[in-house]
Amino acid sequence: MSEILSQAEIEALLASLSAEEPEGSTSAPMMTPSAGGALNTSRKAIAYEVYDFRRPDKFSRDQLRTLQMVFETFARLSATNLATYLRVPVHIELISLEQIPYEDYLRSLKQSAFIVFSAPPLSGESVLEMEYSLVFTLLDRLLGGVGRPVERNAFTDIERPLVMTLAERVLLAFRSAWESIIQLDPHIESLETSAQFVQIAPPSDIVITVLMEARVGDRRDAMSLCVPHMVIKPITPRLSSQNWVASSGKRTTPYIRQALTQHLNHTFMQCTARLGRTTLRMRDLLALKVGDTLVLDTQINGEIDLLVENKVKFRGKPAVRNRKLVVSITDVVKEE
Repeated sequence: MSEILSQAEIEALLASLSAEEPEGSTSAPMMTPSAGGALNTSRKAIAYEVYDFRRPDKFSRDQLRTLQMVFETFARLSATNLATYLRVPVHIELISLEQIPYEDYLRSLKQSAFIVFSAPPLSGESVLEMEYSLVFTLLDRLLGGVGRPVERNAFTDIERPLVMTLAERVLLAFRSAWESIIQLDPHIESLETSAQFVQIAPPSDIVITVLMEARVGDRRDAMSLCVPHMVIKPITPRLSSQNWVASSGKRTTPYIRQALTQHLNHTFMQCTARLGRTTLRMRDLLALKVGDTLVLDTQINGEIDLLVENKVKFRGKPAVRNRKLVVSITDVVKEE
Protein backbone atom coordinates (compact mmCIF):
# COMPACT_ATOMS: atom_id res chain seq x y z
CA MET A 1 0.00 0.00 0.00
CA SER A 2 1.32 3.43 -0.94
CA GLU A 3 2.13 5.70 1.92
CA ILE A 4 0.02 8.81 2.66
CA LEU A 5 1.52 12.11 1.46
CA SER A 6 2.27 14.76 4.01
CA GLN A 7 0.87 18.31 3.77
CA ALA A 8 4.22 19.66 2.56
CA GLU A 9 4.42 17.03 -0.21
CA ILE A 10 0.87 17.87 -1.37
CA GLU A 11 1.74 21.57 -1.62
CA ALA A 12 4.96 20.77 -3.54
CA LEU A 13 3.04 18.55 -5.98
CA LEU A 14 0.39 21.23 -6.65
CA ALA A 15 3.09 23.85 -7.15
CA SER A 16 4.87 21.71 -9.75
CA LEU A 17 1.62 21.11 -11.65
CA SER A 18 0.89 24.84 -11.77
CA ALA A 19 4.36 25.56 -13.13
CA GLU A 20 3.98 22.99 -15.95
CA GLU A 21 0.56 24.31 -17.13
CA PRO A 22 1.00 26.18 -20.45
CA GLU A 23 0.07 29.86 -20.61
CA GLY A 24 -3.27 30.82 -22.11
CA SER A 25 -4.91 27.42 -21.52
CA THR A 26 -8.27 27.16 -19.81
CA SER A 27 -7.81 25.26 -16.57
CA ALA A 28 -10.19 23.01 -14.73
CA PRO A 29 -11.08 23.84 -11.16
CA MET A 30 -7.86 24.07 -9.09
CA MET A 31 -7.77 22.60 -5.58
CA THR A 32 -5.75 24.43 -2.95
CA PRO A 33 -5.46 23.48 0.71
CA SER A 34 -6.98 25.84 3.22
CA ALA A 35 -5.61 26.68 6.62
CA GLY A 36 -7.74 23.95 8.21
CA GLY A 37 -6.50 21.30 5.81
CA ALA A 38 -9.66 21.28 3.62
CA LEU A 39 -9.39 21.79 -0.12
CA ASN A 40 -10.95 24.86 -1.82
CA THR A 41 -11.88 24.93 -5.50
CA SER A 42 -11.34 27.99 -7.71
CA ARG A 43 -11.52 28.60 -11.45
CA LYS A 44 -9.61 31.07 -13.56
CA ALA A 45 -11.70 33.78 -15.26
CA ILE A 46 -12.79 32.71 -18.75
CA ALA A 47 -13.93 35.23 -21.39
CA TYR A 48 -17.46 34.51 -22.63
CA GLU A 49 -20.26 36.16 -24.58
CA VAL A 50 -23.89 36.16 -23.54
CA TYR A 51 -26.09 34.27 -26.04
CA ASP A 52 -29.87 34.53 -26.01
CA PHE A 53 -31.22 31.20 -27.26
CA ARG A 54 -34.69 32.73 -27.61
CA ARG A 55 -33.43 35.45 -29.96
CA PRO A 56 -30.65 33.82 -32.01
CA ASP A 57 -28.73 35.95 -34.49
CA LYS A 58 -29.55 34.85 -38.03
CA PHE A 59 -27.40 37.45 -39.79
CA SER A 60 -23.73 38.30 -39.44
CA ARG A 61 -22.56 41.84 -38.78
CA ASP A 62 -21.56 42.32 -42.41
CA GLN A 63 -24.98 41.12 -43.57
CA LEU A 64 -26.68 43.49 -41.15
CA ARG A 65 -24.57 46.38 -42.49
CA THR A 66 -25.68 45.48 -46.01
CA LEU A 67 -29.32 45.34 -44.94
CA GLN A 68 -28.91 48.71 -43.25
CA MET A 69 -27.63 50.25 -46.50
CA VAL A 70 -30.47 48.65 -48.47
CA PHE A 71 -33.16 49.97 -46.13
CA GLU A 72 -31.56 53.42 -45.89
CA THR A 73 -31.88 53.55 -49.67
CA PHE A 74 -35.47 52.31 -49.34
CA ALA A 75 -36.32 55.10 -46.88
CA ARG A 76 -34.79 57.77 -49.11
CA LEU A 77 -36.54 56.54 -52.28
CA SER A 78 -39.87 56.15 -50.45
CA ALA A 79 -39.69 59.81 -49.42
CA THR A 80 -38.88 60.84 -53.00
CA ASN A 81 -41.76 58.80 -54.44
CA LEU A 82 -44.33 60.13 -51.97
CA ALA A 83 -43.09 63.72 -52.32
CA THR A 84 -43.36 63.49 -56.10
CA TYR A 85 -46.81 61.94 -55.97
CA LEU A 86 -48.25 64.29 -53.34
CA ARG A 87 -46.24 67.38 -54.34
CA VAL A 88 -45.36 68.09 -50.73
CA PRO A 89 -42.03 67.71 -48.87
CA VAL A 90 -41.74 64.24 -47.32
CA HIS A 91 -38.76 63.02 -45.31
CA ILE A 92 -38.32 59.42 -44.14
CA GLU A 93 -35.39 58.49 -41.90
CA LEU A 94 -34.27 55.03 -40.81
CA ILE A 95 -34.18 54.88 -37.00
CA SER A 96 -33.19 51.28 -36.25
CA LEU A 97 -32.79 47.81 -37.74
CA GLU A 98 -33.15 44.74 -35.53
CA GLN A 99 -33.59 40.98 -35.71
CA ILE A 100 -36.21 39.93 -33.15
CA PRO A 101 -38.94 37.27 -32.74
CA TYR A 102 -42.08 38.05 -34.71
CA GLU A 103 -44.23 38.05 -31.56
CA ASP A 104 -42.06 40.84 -30.10
CA TYR A 105 -42.63 42.90 -33.24
CA LEU A 106 -46.40 42.48 -33.01
CA ARG A 107 -46.41 43.49 -29.34
CA SER A 108 -44.57 46.74 -30.18
CA LEU A 109 -47.20 47.95 -32.65
CA LYS A 110 -49.84 50.59 -32.06
CA GLN A 111 -53.04 51.00 -34.03
CA SER A 112 -51.82 51.00 -37.59
CA ALA A 113 -52.51 50.09 -41.18
CA PHE A 114 -50.76 46.92 -42.36
CA ILE A 115 -49.93 46.33 -46.02
CA VAL A 116 -49.08 42.65 -46.50
CA PHE A 117 -47.04 42.07 -49.66
CA SER A 118 -45.02 39.42 -51.45
CA ALA A 119 -41.84 39.98 -53.44
CA PRO A 120 -41.24 37.23 -56.04
CA PRO A 121 -38.96 35.44 -56.73
CA LEU A 122 -38.57 35.38 -52.92
CA SER A 123 -41.16 33.16 -51.24
CA GLY A 124 -43.22 34.29 -48.28
CA GLU A 125 -44.79 37.57 -47.24
CA SER A 126 -43.62 40.75 -45.54
CA VAL A 127 -45.52 43.66 -44.04
CA LEU A 128 -45.36 47.45 -44.31
CA GLU A 129 -46.83 49.15 -41.24
CA MET A 130 -47.89 52.81 -41.06
CA GLU A 131 -49.55 54.57 -38.15
CA TYR A 132 -53.09 55.76 -38.84
CA SER A 133 -52.07 59.36 -38.21
CA LEU A 134 -49.48 59.11 -41.01
CA VAL A 135 -51.87 57.41 -43.45
CA PHE A 136 -54.65 59.95 -42.92
CA THR A 137 -52.17 62.83 -43.22
CA LEU A 138 -51.06 61.48 -46.60
CA LEU A 139 -54.67 60.90 -47.67
CA ASP A 140 -55.62 64.45 -46.72
CA ARG A 141 -52.72 65.79 -48.80
CA LEU A 142 -53.66 63.54 -51.69
CA LEU A 143 -57.23 64.85 -51.67
CA GLY A 144 -56.13 68.50 -51.63
CA GLY A 145 -56.11 69.18 -47.90
CA VAL A 146 -53.38 70.63 -45.71
CA GLY A 147 -52.43 67.30 -44.14
CA ARG A 148 -54.64 67.04 -41.06
CA PRO A 149 -54.87 63.52 -39.55
CA VAL A 150 -58.28 62.03 -38.77
CA GLU A 151 -58.96 60.42 -35.40
CA ARG A 152 -60.27 57.02 -36.50
CA ASN A 153 -58.91 53.55 -37.14
CA ALA A 154 -60.79 52.32 -40.19
CA PHE A 155 -60.91 53.15 -43.88
CA THR A 156 -63.94 53.87 -46.03
CA ASP A 157 -64.52 52.09 -49.33
CA ILE A 158 -63.16 55.17 -51.12
CA GLU A 159 -60.07 55.45 -48.92
CA ARG A 160 -58.93 51.82 -49.22
CA PRO A 161 -57.92 52.06 -52.91
CA LEU A 162 -56.12 55.33 -52.18
CA VAL A 163 -54.16 53.70 -49.35
CA MET A 164 -53.22 50.87 -51.73
CA THR A 165 -51.99 53.44 -54.26
CA LEU A 166 -49.79 55.10 -51.62
CA ALA A 167 -48.44 51.68 -50.61
CA GLU A 168 -47.62 50.87 -54.23
CA ARG A 169 -45.45 54.01 -54.37
CA VAL A 170 -43.55 52.79 -51.32
CA LEU A 171 -43.16 49.27 -52.77
CA LEU A 172 -41.65 50.75 -55.94
CA ALA A 173 -38.92 52.12 -53.66
CA PHE A 174 -38.59 48.66 -52.07
CA ARG A 175 -37.96 47.16 -55.50
CA SER A 176 -35.40 49.80 -56.45
CA ALA A 177 -33.54 49.48 -53.13
CA TRP A 178 -32.97 45.76 -53.72
CA GLU A 179 -32.01 45.97 -57.40
CA SER A 180 -28.28 45.83 -56.64
CA ILE A 181 -28.81 42.42 -55.00
CA ILE A 182 -31.85 40.83 -56.64
CA GLN A 183 -34.62 41.81 -59.05
CA LEU A 184 -37.87 41.79 -57.06
CA ASP A 185 -41.47 42.25 -58.17
CA PRO A 186 -43.45 43.34 -55.07
CA HIS A 187 -47.22 42.80 -55.05
CA ILE A 188 -49.76 43.85 -52.42
CA GLU A 189 -51.60 40.84 -51.01
CA SER A 190 -53.93 42.53 -48.53
CA LEU A 191 -54.61 45.64 -46.47
CA GLU A 192 -55.31 44.92 -42.80
CA THR A 193 -56.28 47.19 -39.93
CA SER A 194 -55.51 44.79 -37.07
CA ALA A 195 -52.24 43.06 -36.19
CA GLN A 196 -54.04 39.82 -35.31
CA PHE A 197 -54.80 39.27 -38.99
CA VAL A 198 -51.17 39.74 -40.03
CA GLN A 199 -49.66 36.25 -39.78
CA ILE A 200 -46.59 36.32 -42.00
CA ALA A 201 -44.44 34.13 -39.71
CA PRO A 202 -44.71 31.88 -36.62
CA PRO A 203 -44.46 33.84 -33.35
CA SER A 204 -40.99 32.52 -32.48
CA ASP A 205 -39.45 33.04 -35.93
CA ILE A 206 -36.80 35.73 -36.30
CA VAL A 207 -37.72 38.73 -38.46
CA ILE A 208 -35.87 41.83 -39.61
CA THR A 209 -37.68 44.93 -38.35
CA VAL A 210 -36.93 48.36 -39.80
CA LEU A 211 -38.23 51.33 -37.79
CA MET A 212 -38.52 54.65 -39.64
CA GLU A 213 -39.72 58.16 -38.90
CA ALA A 214 -41.79 59.95 -41.53
CA ARG A 215 -42.08 63.75 -41.56
CA VAL A 216 -44.83 65.37 -43.60
CA GLY A 217 -44.91 69.09 -43.00
CA ASP A 218 -44.73 69.65 -39.25
CA ARG A 219 -45.96 66.16 -38.36
CA ARG A 220 -43.75 63.26 -37.30
CA ASP A 221 -45.13 59.71 -37.41
CA ALA A 222 -43.73 56.20 -37.31
CA MET A 223 -43.72 53.51 -39.95
CA SER A 224 -41.97 50.16 -40.07
CA LEU A 225 -41.12 47.25 -42.30
CA CYS A 226 -41.03 43.61 -41.20
CA VAL A 227 -39.32 40.94 -43.32
CA PRO A 228 -39.12 37.34 -42.01
CA HIS A 229 -35.70 35.72 -41.92
CA MET A 230 -36.99 32.83 -44.04
CA VAL A 231 -37.86 35.26 -46.84
CA ILE A 232 -34.32 36.64 -47.07
CA LYS A 233 -32.54 33.36 -46.25
CA PRO A 234 -32.07 32.22 -49.91
CA ILE A 235 -30.11 35.39 -50.73
CA THR A 236 -28.03 35.75 -47.55
CA PRO A 237 -24.82 34.78 -49.42
CA ARG A 238 -25.30 37.92 -51.55
CA LEU A 239 -25.58 40.22 -48.53
CA SER A 240 -22.01 41.48 -48.67
CA SER A 241 -21.42 45.19 -48.10
CA GLN A 242 -18.56 45.23 -50.61
CA ASN A 243 -20.66 43.59 -53.32
CA TRP A 244 -23.58 45.90 -52.63
CA VAL A 245 -21.52 49.09 -52.80
CA ALA A 246 -19.73 47.93 -55.95
CA SER A 247 -22.93 46.99 -57.79
CA SER A 248 -25.05 49.91 -56.58
CA GLY A 249 -22.48 52.40 -57.81
CA LYS A 250 -22.66 51.02 -61.34
CA ARG A 251 -26.38 51.33 -61.92
CA THR A 252 -28.90 54.12 -61.75
CA THR A 253 -32.21 52.73 -62.89
CA PRO A 254 -34.46 54.68 -65.28
CA TYR A 255 -37.12 54.65 -62.57
CA ILE A 256 -34.81 56.39 -60.08
CA ARG A 257 -33.79 58.97 -62.68
CA GLN A 258 -37.43 59.64 -63.55
CA ALA A 259 -38.44 59.96 -59.88
CA LEU A 260 -35.60 62.37 -59.15
CA THR A 261 -36.39 64.42 -62.26
CA GLN A 262 -40.07 64.70 -61.32
CA HIS A 263 -39.15 65.63 -57.77
CA LEU A 264 -36.81 68.39 -58.99
CA ASN A 265 -39.37 69.67 -61.49
CA HIS A 266 -41.82 70.32 -58.64
CA THR A 267 -39.29 71.97 -56.33
CA PHE A 268 -40.05 75.62 -55.54
CA MET A 269 -37.22 78.15 -55.93
CA GLN A 270 -37.13 81.66 -54.42
CA CYS A 271 -36.81 84.31 -57.17
CA THR A 272 -36.15 88.00 -56.40
CA ALA A 273 -36.05 91.10 -58.61
CA ARG A 274 -33.53 93.61 -57.26
CA LEU A 275 -34.43 97.14 -58.36
CA GLY A 276 -31.10 98.65 -57.45
CA ARG A 277 -28.56 99.58 -54.78
CA THR A 278 -27.45 102.67 -52.92
CA THR A 279 -25.13 103.59 -50.05
CA LEU A 280 -25.93 105.74 -47.03
CA ARG A 281 -23.96 107.25 -44.20
CA MET A 282 -24.96 105.97 -40.79
CA ARG A 283 -26.39 109.36 -39.76
CA ASP A 284 -28.55 109.44 -42.91
CA LEU A 285 -29.73 105.87 -42.29
CA LEU A 286 -30.73 106.71 -38.73
CA ALA A 287 -32.59 109.81 -39.92
CA LEU A 288 -34.76 108.00 -42.51
CA LYS A 289 -38.50 108.56 -42.18
CA VAL A 290 -41.69 107.97 -44.13
CA GLY A 291 -41.72 110.04 -47.32
CA ASP A 292 -37.95 110.14 -47.86
CA THR A 293 -36.65 109.22 -51.32
CA LEU A 294 -33.62 107.02 -52.04
CA VAL A 295 -31.70 107.40 -55.30
CA LEU A 296 -30.71 103.98 -56.69
CA ASP A 297 -27.92 103.16 -59.11
CA THR A 298 -30.37 101.85 -61.75
CA GLN A 299 -31.30 104.02 -64.74
CA ILE A 300 -34.99 104.55 -65.58
CA ASN A 301 -34.73 102.38 -68.68
CA GLY A 302 -31.90 100.25 -67.32
CA GLU A 303 -31.78 96.54 -66.55
CA ILE A 304 -32.14 95.06 -63.09
CA ASP A 305 -30.86 91.84 -61.53
CA LEU A 306 -33.04 88.75 -61.09
CA LEU A 307 -31.80 86.46 -58.32
CA VAL A 308 -32.58 82.75 -57.88
CA GLU A 309 -31.85 81.56 -54.34
CA ASN A 310 -29.76 84.73 -53.75
CA LYS A 311 -27.65 84.23 -56.89
CA VAL A 312 -27.88 86.51 -59.95
CA LYS A 313 -29.15 84.34 -62.82
CA PHE A 314 -30.88 86.78 -65.18
CA ARG A 315 -31.06 90.44 -66.23
CA GLY A 316 -34.33 92.14 -67.09
CA LYS A 317 -36.37 95.34 -67.42
CA PRO A 318 -39.20 96.19 -65.01
CA ALA A 319 -42.65 97.03 -66.35
CA VAL A 320 -46.32 97.09 -65.36
CA ARG A 321 -48.93 94.62 -66.62
CA ASN A 322 -52.49 94.23 -65.38
CA ARG A 323 -51.69 96.62 -62.52
CA LYS A 324 -48.85 94.40 -61.33
CA LEU A 325 -45.08 94.82 -61.50
CA VAL A 326 -43.42 92.41 -63.92
CA VAL A 327 -39.90 91.85 -65.22
CA SER A 328 -39.06 91.06 -68.83
CA ILE A 329 -35.91 88.90 -69.02
CA THR A 330 -33.34 90.31 -71.43
CA ASP A 331 -30.23 88.29 -70.66
CA VAL A 332 -29.04 85.10 -68.96
CA VAL A 333 -26.09 85.54 -66.60
CA LYS A 334 -23.55 82.78 -67.15
CA GLU A 335 -21.41 81.63 -64.25
CA GLU A 336 -17.69 82.15 -64.69
